[in-house]
Amino acid sequence: MFKRIVLVTLLVFVFSCSDKEFADKQSYEILPEIERAKVKDELLEDRFTNLLPELMDKTGLDMWLLISREYNEDPILKTMLPATWLNARRRTIIVFYRDKTKDTLERLAVARYDIGKSIKSAWNKEEEPNQWRALEKIIAERNPEKIGLNYSTHFALADGLVKTDFDELKANMPESITSKIVSAEKLGIALIETRTEKEMELFRKLVKITHDIIDEAFSAKTITPGKTSTEDLVWFLRQKVTDLGLETWFHPTIDIQRSNEALKSHIESFSKSKPTEIIQKGDLLHCDFGITYIGLNTDCQQHAYVLKDDENEVPQFLKEAFKKGNRVQDILTENMKAGKTGNEILLASLAQGKKEGLRPSIYTHPLGKYGHSAGTTIGMWDSQGGVPFNGDYPLQKNTAYAIELNTTVTINEWNKDIRIMLEEAGYFGDGTFEYVNERQTAIKPIKTN
Repeated sequence: MFKRIVLVTLLVFVFSCSDKEFADKQSYEILPEIERAKVKDELLEDRFTNLLPELMDKTGLDMWLLISREYNEDPILKTMLPATWLNARRRTIIVFYRDKTKDTLERLAVARYDIGKSIKSAWNKEEEPNQWRALEKIIAERNPEKIGLNYSTHFALADGLVKTDFDELKANMPESITSKIVSAEKLGIALIETRTEKEMELFRKLVKITHDIIDEAFSAKTITPGKTSTEDLVWFLRQKVTDLGLETWFHPTIDIQRSNEALKSHIESFSKSKPTEIIQKGDLLHCDFGITYIGLNTDCQQHAYVLKDDENEVPQFLKEAFKKGNRVQDILTENMKAGKTGNEILLASLAQGKKEGLRPSIYTHPLGKYGHSAGTTIGMWDSQGGVPFNGDYPLQKNTAYAIELNTTVTINEWNKDIRIMLEEAGYFGDGTFEYVNERQTAIKPIKTN
C-alpha cells in the first residue's frame, strides 16, 4: 500500500510540472532534491575528513569552537549544516578537536541533536542541564593548546561569533580556558576558500549551467528588438532560476552600450539600479548573473550583440575590442602565483596591461561557498591602487575566483569609448590556473527577424 501511495505521489508531481519545466531540468542536468541532499552531505563529510585536519595543522589550531543561535548563524557554521538542516537549532555549539599525535579529528556538537551524520551530539541535558558546563568539561578533558573562535576585524566571513555568545562564553569559562582563546581567522578563511576535488566536479557543472542560461537569455528566442526591455531579460533570468529549482545570490543585471550614448561612469556601471531600456538592433548587451546550487555559487558577466538587418556577424571593431578584454584576463591569470598577495598581483597586472596600451580595471574576488567569498581580493573597482588587509592576504592553491575585470576601448566607428566587462569562474590549483568551464572568447551574435 505504501509503495502505491509513493508511486501515485510521484506521478502527480511529474504531471503537475509543465512539459517545458520538466524538459528544462533534464536538459540542464539538475538533480532532484533528494539527490542534491546526498551530494551535499557527501561533500561535507569529505571536507571534514580530508580537508579540515590538514587546515587545522597548517594554521596551528588544535581546537575550534563555532557558536550560533537559530536564525543568526555564523556564516562558516552555516556551510557546515547538513542537507536536512536549514538553520542552527537553539544555541548550537560545534567543537572540532585535532590530536596530531593520534591523527584524529573529533567532531562534537554541544547540542541536543546530532548535526546530520558528520557531527555527533556530546551533550546530555538531563545529566548536565547547563550547556556551558558541558562545553567546559569537553574542553578541559582534551586540554587544547589553542582554542580558535570566529572573530576577525577585516574578513567578514571569519567574524561570525556574535557579542552575546562571546560574552557568555567568557563569563562561563575559567581563566585556564579563556587564556587559550585566539582568533580562528586564518582557519576560517582557509576552510571557506579551499575547494576539494569533489567540489570542483560539481562546480564545473554549475558554471556550465550558468553559461547555458545566459546563452538562452542572449538569443532570438528571448529577445525581440524594439519590444524586449533589459528588465524583461532580468526577470527572464530570475524566473529561469526559479523554474529550474535553483537560487541566485544577487539580482542579475542587463545593460546596453550603443553608438549614440556616452559611456557610463564606473559608479553607474556598478550600480545595481539599472535604467530600463528597450533593446534595439545594433546594441551591445552585457549581463551580470550568478546562481547557487548545492552550497556553491557562480558569478558571470558576458556580452552579446544584436545584429542589424544588414549584418551576419558581430562588427570587426567590436571583435577587436573584445580581444582586448580577453588579453586583460590573460595578463591577470598569468600573474597569479601562490604566495603573492592580491595587491601584488593587481599592481603587476595593471602595470603590464598599461604597458601594452590597454586601459584595464581589475576587481577579482574569491568565489565558492559565497559569491563574494573569503580569500585574497585582487582589486576593487574603486580601489585600483590596492585593497588594504583583504588584498594583503596571499593567494593559496586549490581556490576559486570570479575573474572580474574590464578594459576601456575607443571605438572610432561609434566615436566613443566602450567598456568590455568580463567575469568568469577560475580555479587556481597547484601552481596552475584554469577556467572552471572555459570563458567567453567572442561576443555572442543575436540574429533576429
